[in-house]
Amino acid sequence: MSIYTKTGDQGDTGLYGGARVSKTHPRVVAYGDVDETQACMGVVRAAGLPADLDDMCLAIQRDLFAIGARLADPTHKIARRVEKIVIDDESVAKLEKWIDTLDEEIEPLRHFILSGGPPAGAMLHLARTVCRRAERSVIALGADAVEPVVIVYLNRLSDLLFTMARAFNHRANSPEVPW
Repeated sequence: MSIYTKTGDQGDTGLYGGARVSKTHPRVVAYGDVDETQACMGVVRAAGLPADLDDMCLAIQRDLFAIGARLADPTHKIARRVEKIVIDDESVAKLEKWIDTLDEEIEPLRHFILSGGPPAGAMLHLARTVCRRAERSVIALGADAVEPVVIVYLNRLSDLLFTMARAFNHRANSPEVPW
């Protein structure tokens, strides 16, 4: 199978179920933003992380692929058939557990901080901002576009990415810079 299909050469793309839409369609923009978040996680992993943070990032990448698949399916049919794309309350609880665990390592936040630190820490901050954009794009689709838990997941993920950046930078003895 060739990587190029030529089916998008006129500026449209296919959704799950066969519908064709413009590559600028809000649904395509939303799953593109989710995919960009997933790619950011790969860049973070490439920068080098402790094993626990790397494992979290890998799991997040898989979840983001699942969210992208859900967004590419306006009929909501694939979510009922494909077990590996499940995003549910347990998925959100996993993120919250990781936040709570990492929060134990770092000082309570008393002021806004500037993004930065060593490369992986700074990249986690960048991934957080891309995740926030993905969240806004998904919300812009409207209430029926995707299951509400997907929005909750993206919101909690951006919180986790911020906490991961702080924990990574703390472990690297890189002080936070107050705003």
